Amino acid sequence: MPQMWRLLQHGARSAYENMAIDEAMLRCVTGGLVPPTLRFYRWQPSAVSIGYFQGLEQEVDLEACAARGIDVIRRLTGGGAVYHDYEGEITYSLAIPDDYPGIPQKVLDSYDVLCRGIVVGLQSLGLPAEFKPINDIIVNGRKISGNAQTRRFHGILQHGTILCEVDPHLMFTLLKVPNEKIRDKLIAGVEERVTSISRELGAVDRELVTQAMIDGFAEALSITLVPGELTEHEHVLAQALKEEHYATDSWNAKR
Repeated sequence: MPQMWRLLQHGARSAYENMAIDEAMLRCVTGGLVPPTLRFYRWQPSAVSIGYFQGLEQEVDLEACAARGIDVIRRLTGGGAVYHDYEGEITYSLAIPDDYPGIPQKVLDSYDVLCRGIVVGLQSLGLPAEFKPINDIIVNGRKISGNAQTRRFHGILQHGTILCEVDPHLMFTLLKVPNEKIRDKLIAGVEERVTSISRELGAVDRELVTQAMIDGFAEALSITLVPGELTEHEHVLAQALKEEHYATDSWNAKR
């Protein structure tokens, strides 16, 4: 019988709220207060997130972000700096106990299993999606989804992006690069190595794409997704995490 998971569809929130909710969700899943959870959301305003181990000032042009009203946040997960565009992507997160049946104990092996939902969802849209180790999903040889994971509080938190549109010029305006010549090479590299749903299929219907991802996770992980809401405890915990960590300079500039 399929395992029951909670499905959250939250619309758009600030970077600080999004990352606080992801951690609160993880803590409550591993505490047995809520079932395993799959969440979809967007970023408003758009944001740059950096990996847990990265240096903020080394990775992000803070003046450029401030001038454009772009949030800057440190994730709980590792990996590199990512620009999250309000119009350009759909983001998912999932939280499960670290002993969840069928999930490999090795992080690198678990990516393959947990990313299958995105692969199946993209395939249902007619895209020849494939998982590419360590943690990417590609279409026609180009990256369309990046994913990151952490294991804390006896649980697994994984989140990632599904690219609907890509603006590499804006991306490298917000991220630190040595000089204009390098910037031009990086932009050209992104245009060559990264794709999006709009590039592959044309106009993007985000509701259709999100529903394809929901169906993809349900099929790939053999789960039943039940629409739900954050609990009051999760709301309170997320607000505290936002105020104490994610919206503070001490967290975001700690390295």
